Amino acid sequence: MEPLTKILTASTELFTQYGFKTITMDDIARTAGISKKTLYLHFANKEEIVNETMVWHKKTMGESCAMLTQTAENAVELMVKMMAFFDSMHKTINPMALFELRRFYPEAYKIFRDMLEDTDVTMLRDNILQGIKEGLYRPEIDADLMARYKLETSLLVFQPNLMVNDRNSLISVSMEIGEHFMYGLVTPKGEQLYKEYKSKYLKHTPTI
Repeated sequence: MEPLTKILTASTELFTQYGFKTITMDDIARTAGISKKTLYLHFANKEEIVNETMVWHKKTMGESCAMLTQTAENAVELMVKMMAFFDSMHKTINPMALFELRRFYPEAYKIFRDMLEDTDVTMLRDNILQGIKEGLYRPEIDADLMARYKLETSLLVFQPNLMVNDRNSLISVSMEIGEHFMYGLVTPKGEQLYKEYKSKYLKHTPTI
């Protein structure tokens, strides 16, 4: 693995697990298994690492989502596979990470938000339009509005103490929001498929 990939992989791991504030250049070099000299050959400071890590991480996630798109038989299956994908990610994410990114690294947060607008909203809108065409989502749905709504509600779970707290974990809150969103989309035919796919891909997820 090349040093740059090692750095970005290690940075992603550290930032998602421990947040952005306390992680140091020493931590990144040690986790990446490289010297600080090698680290500084690629990045002048931590802010540069944070910016590049957010771009790299988002692109990596986008590639994973694109693979899911190719394997799903219909819009509902894709959405459930996406829910399962993010469920597995949320198991390792520190709920404070995005809050710290926004507070301490506003440039990196803007990069992250812009990429969400460019990729995630488009992907969600395409999924909704596909589901309407397949008769699995309600035809009167405003695809663009609901895609943006889904993005914003997904980000709400990272607001400190707003919904995630001692009683409600990040995973449980995310899945509850996902359930609410899906039941608002589906037709009776789509609902039946949703239940089947949920049983297959989200076996341990509580239902509404």
